[in-house]
Parts: sequence; structure tokens; C-alpha cells
Amino acid sequence: MSTRVVKEERASRAQDRLQVLQARSHRQRWRLIWLLVGPGILVMLGENDAPSMLSYSATGAQFGIGFFLPFVLLTFAMAFVAQEITVRLGAVSKTGHADLIYRRFGRFWGNFAMSDLLFTNLLTLVTEFVGIVAGAGFFGIPKSIAVLGGVGMVSLALVAGRYWVWERVTLILALTNLVFVPVAILSHPLWGQVTSSFLTWHPFPVQGFGSHTLVILLADIGATITPWMLFFQQGAVSDKGLTLKDVAHGRLDTAIGAVLATMGAAACIVATSALFTHHMNASQFNAAEFAQALTPYVGHLGSALFAFGILEAGLVAATTISTSSAYAFGEVTRRAHSLNAPAKKAPSFYLVLILVAASAGAVVLLPGFPLEAVVIMVNVIAVLTMPPAIGFLLILANDGEVMGRFRSGRWLNTLGISVGMFVSLAGIIYALTVIIPGFHL
Repeated sequence: MSTRVVKEERASRAQDRLQVLQARSHRQRWRLIWLLVGPGILVMLGENDAPSMLSYSATGAQFGIGFFLPFVLLTFAMAFVAQEITVRLGAVSKTGHADLIYRRFGRFWGNFAMSDLLFTNLLTLVTEFVGIVAGAGFFGIPKSIAVLGGVGMVSLALVAGRYWVWERVTLILALTNLVFVPVAILSHPLWGQVTSSFLTWHPFPVQGFGSHTLVILLADIGATITPWMLFFQQGAVSDKGLTLKDVAHGRLDTAIGAVLATMGAAACIVATSALFTHHMNASQFNAAEFAQALTPYVGHLGSALFAFGILEAGLVAATTISTSSAYAFGEVTRRAHSLNAPAKKAPSFYLVLILVAASAGAVVLLPGFPLEAVVIMVNVIAVLTMPPAIGFLLILANDGEVMGRFRSGRWLNTLGISVGMFVSLAGIIYALTVIIPGFHL
């Protein structure tokens, strides 16, 4: 990476940091929060992506309000534990996750982590475009136009000029994920049943861990914890220029994101539970038909909002996941990898960002491609590839040379290891259901 490009990136970042310093010196608390939030909210709402919302739709339609509603709250709590570490890693190391893995673990493990990331990213991006096509289809928009629109949204990074501008535009779009809340209200759920599901929750589904229940359970875990989140948030924290003084605000940013994403996910389950309540067979609905199926219970407005929510979820996630791929590529190839760098100074960064999105969109346009079949399974695959990513994360969080006084303490390590064990155990149980026919726990 040339010295000139680095200087230009730092100059753009310095403009944003100056505003932060002014807000801090004048004790402008709310302005400071506004300036520092972004990566955490984006990563959490970005993970409320198209396959996640369709997984939650399948959950509500097939199981109703019960075990899975509080379970989603638990999964976002686990996601916060993992993402809080990336805030500290980014603020302390001033570099991205891929670069840190290569430096601390060597090229072999770095290549392993990159392969894990790129594999899950490409699969997930395909499902984002499935969601974009499904949501747009409700409004009569052709598949090709929907895919072009999705690639166009990702390509806005080319004209943003600065990380700050890109972040604010994407953040505004991401906040529309809360559109699922009015859909849930329009479905007229039994609010007493919703409250009861939290007060009387049992940590095991009444159906047991049969293969079908377990696939939905793993899909909901994969809807909140995936490898790309680690690479995106650490890269964004570094690109935004957060410092050690900003770690507390980074945690707050991530917590706000987790709360907002939980609201969107829970609202989606509540809304589609209307199908379960009225004994509808959810297996007859593919990705494009959940909105239509809900029309008798939420009206045309509610179903239109639901379809828009799926479309929005795909657009935001396609943007953030493509960016995480570009960050990782730039870090390991030692090329410019910042949204503060203009396209002509960081051509490979923007080329990767757009190319991965365009490739995924092209797959969706293939005739006869089984779009709906891949949606649930992608979240399952994300869970199965998560244990190595969690392992790298926990080791880095305890690396004294990297973290110094910000290394994880006993309490944070306990939480982090618990998350890693939970995700690994879920993967083991799923493997048993595949190996042993009829396995039921």
C-alpha cells in the first residue's frame, strides 16, 4: 500500500476524529454517542439478513410463540459477547481481523480462516439475493432488476467518498429492519402468550431435538452468529478510527445493535406465528410466499411491510458482507482497504466488494437454481463453520502482546468460552442427527 494512499485515508479519518475530540472536550454526550455508533448497529442489523428473517419466519410458522422466542434473545446475547471482543481488538490493534490472524497465527491458519470466511460469505450472499428477489417479487419487480438493484446498492461505496458517509447511509437503511414490529402488531398476537413464553421458558423445546427441530434451532443460531460479523466489525472499527478511549462507546454501539436486532427478529417470529395459530402448513410457503400467506392476518399493508423488510434485510446484508470480504482481501494482500480511500487509489478493494456481490446475484439468476432450498441450510452451515472463528477470537482476546490491559479477564473469558462451547455443541448434535437416523434428544 503506498504511503500517499495511507496519508489520504488518515486525513479523511482525522476529520471525523476531530469532531469526536470536540464533542468529548465540550462534554456533548449525545453528540459523542451519535459520532461513535455505527459498526455495532450495522453488524447486528446486518445479521438480521434475508436468510435470517426467512429462518425466523419458518420458526414462527412451524413452532409459534414458545421456546424459540426467548431462544432468539439468548442467541443475540451470545452474539454481543463475541462482537464485544472485536470492538476491543479493532480499537487496540488498529487493524482488521484477517490481518491480525495472519500476524499472530501464520500463513497456514490465516489461509484457513480466510477460506472459512470466503466460503460462508459467498453462500450467504447468494441467500441475500434470494431475499432481495423474494421481497422485490411481491411488488412485481423482475428478478433481473432486483439483482441489479442489489449490486447497485453495494456499489454505492464507490461514490460515498468516506467511511462516515457510507456508514450513515447504510445505517439509515438498516434501521428499517424494525418494519417487522408493526407487522407483528398487525397480526394481533396473544400478548399474554408472548409474555408467558419469557416467564416460563424451558431451555429445551417440547418437541425435543429431532432433526427438523434441530435444523431450525441451528438456523436461528446461524441467524445471529456468523464468521463475517467478526471480520466486518473489526475492520469497520479500524476504518472508523476508534481508539482505546472509545471502547466503552463501542460496547454501547454493539449493545444497541443487539437490542434493535432482537426486536426485529422477535417481531418476525410473532408475526408469522399467525400461520401456526391458524394451523397453516408452513412447508407450502417458499421464500417469496411468506408475505402473501400473511395477508389474511395482517392485511395488504402488513404483508407489503413484511416483503419490504425481507428486501431491506437482503440489501443491508449484501452491503456489509461484501464489505467484510473486501476488508479481509485488502488486509491479507497488503493493499489499500478502506472506505476512506477513493476508488482510483484502492481499485482492488472496491473490485472485490462489487465482484462478490455480482457473482452471488448471477447465481440467483441461473435457471432452475434451488433458491429456497439453500436459505435455511446456509444458516446451518454458518454455525458449523463458527467454532474455528470463535477459537481464533478467544485466543487473540487473551494475547497480552496485542491486547495489553484490554485482554479478556476471567468473567469475559467465561462468557466467551461458553459461547464457543454452545455453538460447538449445537454442531455436534446436528452431526449426530445426520450420522444416526432417527436420533432424538
